[in-house]
Amino acid sequence: MFVNQTTMEIKLIWLYTLIFQLLILQYGVAFPFYARHLCHHDDGRALLQFMELFHINGSNLISSLCDYSYPKTTSWNENTDCCTWDGVTCHKVTGHVIGLDLRCSQLQGAISPNSSLFSLSQLQKLNLAYNDFMHSQISCEFGGLTKLTHLDLSGSNFDGKIASEISHLSKLVLLDLSPLVLLDLSPFISLHFAEHDFHMILKNLTQISVLCLHAVNISSNFPKNLSSSLTYLNLQGTHIRGRLPNDVFQLPKMQVLALGGNSYLTGSFPKFNCSSKFPLLQQLELSSTNFTGQIPESIGCLKSIKFLTFQSSQLCGHLPSNLSKLVQLKKLDLSSNKLEGKIPDLFTNLQHLIYLSLSDNNLDGFFPPSIANLTELKGLDLGSNSMTGHLPSNATGLQKLSFLLLSNNSFSGTIPSWLFRDPKLGLLSNNLGNRFTGGIMDAFQLVLKYFIKGQMIDLSNNKLDGPIPMSSISTLQNLVGLDLSSNNLSGIVEPNMFSNLKKLALLSLSNNRLMWRTDNNVSLSFPNLWELRLSSCGLSEFPDFLKNSKDLGFLELSNNNIHQIPSWFTSMPWDSLIYLNLSYNSLSSLVPLRWKSLNILDFRFNQLQGPLPLSICNLEELVILDLSNNKFTGAIPKCFGNFSSELEVLDLTNNGLQGSIEVSFSRQSSLKHLGLSGNFLEGSLPESLPNCEQLEVLDVGNNNMNGTFPTWLKNLKEIKVLILKSNQFFGPVGIFKAKNSFMNLQIFDLSNNKFTGVLPTRILENLRSMMSRNKNETVALYMGLYSDNADYQDSISITMKGQEIEFTRILTTLNTIDLSSNNFSGKIPEVIGNLTALKLLNLSHNRLSGHIPSTIGNLSSLETLDLSSNQIEGEIPRQLTSLTSLEVLNLSQNRLVGRIPLSPQFTTFSNDSYQGNLGLCGFPLTKNCRETDQVPPLQEEDSDNFLGGFTWKPVIVGYCCGIVLGVAVGTLMFLTGKPEQLVRFIEEEIYHCVRFLCWKNQVYRRFRKPKRRCHKDKGTTHK
Repeated sequence: MFVNQTTMEIKLIWLYTLIFQLLILQYGVAFPFYARHLCHHDDGRALLQFMELFHINGSNLISSLCDYSYPKTTSWNENTDCCTWDGVTCHKVTGHVIGLDLRCSQLQGAISPNSSLFSLSQLQKLNLAYNDFMHSQISCEFGGLTKLTHLDLSGSNFDGKIASEISHLSKLVLLDLSPLVLLDLSPFISLHFAEHDFHMILKNLTQISVLCLHAVNISSNFPKNLSSSLTYLNLQGTHIRGRLPNDVFQLPKMQVLALGGNSYLTGSFPKFNCSSKFPLLQQLELSSTNFTGQIPESIGCLKSIKFLTFQSSQLCGHLPSNLSKLVQLKKLDLSSNKLEGKIPDLFTNLQHLIYLSLSDNNLDGFFPPSIANLTELKGLDLGSNSMTGHLPSNATGLQKLSFLLLSNNSFSGTIPSWLFRDPKLGLLSNNLGNRFTGGIMDAFQLVLKYFIKGQMIDLSNNKLDGPIPMSSISTLQNLVGLDLSSNNLSGIVEPNMFSNLKKLALLSLSNNRLMWRTDNNVSLSFPNLWELRLSSCGLSEFPDFLKNSKDLGFLELSNNNIHQIPSWFTSMPWDSLIYLNLSYNSLSSLVPLRWKSLNILDFRFNQLQGPLPLSICNLEELVILDLSNNKFTGAIPKCFGNFSSELEVLDLTNNGLQGSIEVSFSRQSSLKHLGLSGNFLEGSLPESLPNCEQLEVLDVGNNNMNGTFPTWLKNLKEIKVLILKSNQFFGPVGIFKAKNSFMNLQIFDLSNNKFTGVLPTRILENLRSMMSRNKNETVALYMGLYSDNADYQDSISITMKGQEIEFTRILTTLNTIDLSSNNFSGKIPEVIGNLTALKLLNLSHNRLSGHIPSTIGNLSSLETLDLSSNQIEGEIPRQLTSLTSLEVLNLSQNRLVGRIPLSPQFTTFSNDSYQGNLGLCGFPLTKNCRETDQVPPLQEEDSDNFLGGFTWKPVIVGYCCGIVLGVAVGTLMFLTGKPEQLVRFIEEEIYHCVRFLCWKNQVYRRFRKPKRRCHKDKGTTHK
């Protein structure tokens, strides 16, 4: 019985086991997604739903930015465990998805707030970088993923406002929301924080270690308290402002600090402590900020620093020698600052240095020899300084150098051979514009020695002399480009000399002493010619070989003697022509222009006549149009204001144009320079001009225009040059509220009009650019436009030092105010003394009254001061003697009185500076000053003076009485010989003399003029 029961139990166990196995098999077939899977079924389903929202696009721009991209989600399949899917990480026990890495997965589509992504509640790491989410917003649902420690949404085309709920992610260690940025231009999208949200996020993310918000618009002050756990902080291009606190450099774990591209961020170097934890800092990036001051010697404490970048900041002073202690340094960029002095020879220990740029400073001295031994150096830029001397004859250490820029210095001597040695170096990047001397033949011997196929030869901007060595050039049949411009080359150039150079794409011989001989050889052909520059080459007509050029892009024939544009010129199929410069010739007529690709059209200084050609309005890509200094007549076509949204320069100065300005400027206008001076234009300024929000130069001087001072000028925030001179404008100026207007204004000329009222004090208070001599020298030396295609420098005409001067280019340091020849009245405002960078001040020929403000003595840069022909009274302030830069002074025809102050500078001015002021005296005038005309010295007066004010007049009277008494006494003694009578006589004479002296002193004290008394404590003068 017992055996049978046991057998039965065994059979039952076997049966249950079989049934269980069958069930497992059944569910394994029916539910493959959940059988033997670690993945939590809800998370798997959510991932599949998330995947269905996108399609794969591997050809878009975002995917191309990845080093390696592929569609990870194509491996996702419901028949497999989601924990094995590409980019998915699961918890080993619960099976919940805790990591999702879809970086560079070629996804394209939008993420909505109800996306299944946000149901992955256990997610700890989320990386969706470099996909295309088509301007989706970073919604509040991201804030629900509260277990996140890593969130990377960079470069994925998110847009709009970042939800404040991101601050709920208090466990975040890494946060990267950087939008896509192309070529360091404006962000591809406009991702931004609402006001105060950024500070709230920083307050809550106490564990954050990596924070990257590059190009996210923050637009708030720099936070005062940052997390001590930060190791990486990137706020480049975020519009963050305020002063950078010094404790940022003292964060104990900080390794990377990147804050560049924030022009309103200020700060200076602290004094580093070598005993602190600073060795952790590896990268310091503060380019294009307002970081000021000197680089301290304590910079040598940053032992671990590898990247030090302060390009386009405001650093000044000398290069510290302790830079030599930064032995780990790989990149040092201090370009475009205000550094000065010699470059120390400190590079011997910097053997890891790969890139060195000290360009665009005020550095001088010789080329540091230790640079030539930097074996890892690939890029060297010392251009645009004041360096002198010879380059080293041998630079064997620079074996990896591939980029070298030494231009715009004063290096001299012969060109060393190592500049040509390495084919990778080439001369395309090595513009040798300096003062290298010697014959052009010697230079070409080096070129021939190291020339490689397809290379360009650039020896421009030097002092090479002699004729062009055509026998050597003709052998370079693979030559692609030849630039010999701006040297001292001479001789006759025969076009046939270049006949063997069939691959020539660039030929530039401009600005030498060469003479181009026209031979009308039509058979000469350069089929690949893209750029031809023959400025100042003595041409009298267009080169005929241009007929055979198929795709010309640049043509410059300026400064020649060309009288006519040939008929075949307009029929050339140059659809890529972007630059045409025929300025400074003798052209009298303009042919129709059909090349719609033109960016730059320069015909200034010719003899062009007739109305302005309407064909110009078809050039929709034009950026610069300069037709100034010709003989055009008629009205300005209406289309000139809106035919090209790209137009930045419109210069019609010095023609014969007439009528009112009926040009309509569009709201998308890019106009920066509008020059209409020297014509016969009438009426008021066009009402559409405020649409030109980027306008920097407005010159309508020397016309017949009228109207009141336009109040809308206050809206032109970028205006630097405002010239309304010699018109019929009238009325008061600046009575409107103009706070924060005209802050960039540097040239302000309203002369020769009919303006009335007081001087525009409100405008003068806003002239920030004139209030500091420490201007940003990182910008170009001259005002204008600078691009890869061409440079254009603004030109104006102003009255300076008593003469009308044509400025063909305007220094960025030039600051002038000319309000002369109007009807301004009232006093000269004291605030004018704040404009310390001012070079010219002309307020002459008005009805100004009052005194000359002593604050004018603060204008240390002033070179011209003209206050003549007004009603100014009082004395010339002594403070004006501190104007050591003053070259022209005109105070004539006023009501000034007193002695002319003496100083070395004032002794250089003639009588003409003071004539018409009848009350003035002293040098250089012939009128001498009387004692009463002298300005008494400012000194303290003792109240206990002898006899309460005993002066020199009674002393003289007493002295005279003494002489008379002495003579009388001597004669009496000689005649009488009796001392008794002498004693009695002396006593009587003393009595009468003292009575006379006391009476004289009383009379003098009663009628004398009150003296000036200087208060001892306050330094004020009392009468």
